[in-house]
Amino acid sequence: MASRAAAGLYTPDILAAATRLAAWPWNDALPLNGAARSPSCGSSIALALDVDAGGRIAALGIRPHACAVGQAAASVFAAAALGMARDDIATARQAIATWLSGEGGEPRWPGIALIAPACAYPARHAAILLAWDAALDALPAHR
Repeated sequence: MASRAAAGLYTPDILAAATRLAAWPWNDALPLNGAARSPSCGSSIALALDVDAGGRIAALGIRPHACAVGQAAASVFAAAALGMARDDIATARQAIATWLSGEGGEPRWPGIALIAPACAYPARHAAILLAWDAALDALPAHR
């Protein structure tokens, strides 16, 4: 039974997305850093960011120490994060959390449908939100 549940969670698409994080390697030269850790599973993500004059993400690097679901979600985050401001990230993070809780529809974040199989696994919800949480930790609240 447990292996069947894992097969439903760790889909080929989620596993493939997790490997795509290599496209955003950690970069010590990026000036803004943030991190987040899931209290439920111990997964963590660190982000290094740079922003443009308008406070929008211009560059990012990721250091993942997360399960495949957390890494896949971070890949979904990274693929769409360039050009996003702190408010965009905060709005998306709230919409994703609401969606994961079953209280709302699919959020407007490119590629988020990839994570839909993990909605049925509440123990993974915090890992899914790690990249958004780390970005909020890194981005200045007021510019």
